[in-house]
Amino acid sequence: GLPFVVRTVEPLIGELERELEEASATLGASRLQTVWRVLIPPLVPALLTGMALAFARAVGEYGSVIFIAGNLPYVSEIAPLLIVVKLEEYDYAGAICIAAIMLAISFVILLAINLIQAWSRRRFGGV
Repeated sequence: GLPFVVRTVEPLIGELERELEEASATLGASRLQTVWRVLIPPLVPALLTGMALAFARAVGEYGSVIFIAGNLPYVSEIAPLLIVVKLEEYDYAGAICIAAIMLAISFVILLAINLIQAWSRRRFGGV
């Protein structure tokens, strides 16, 4: 997932103005203060976008890997595998319930990420 974060942050790093760093140093800010207060705020929306993309990919890949690699009953059971088991048992209501819960959880997480991004744009004036 790290490449998603890097690819979303990389263009913004190239656009950062060197003069802001110099002004920060001229005003007496330490390197850490310069990074934290000058460089990081414009990158926050891109970092959140990259993290959302990385999270979405991780959720998808985890299911594939554990499904192919196998699982231990009551130890490493995951929702995608539970859905398959429910479908094999013709328990369509149970499969739909698990899928709906997975969808709702993913929606809530992505909504939270979008709200944090909107907040950071308003606060830091990002892209």
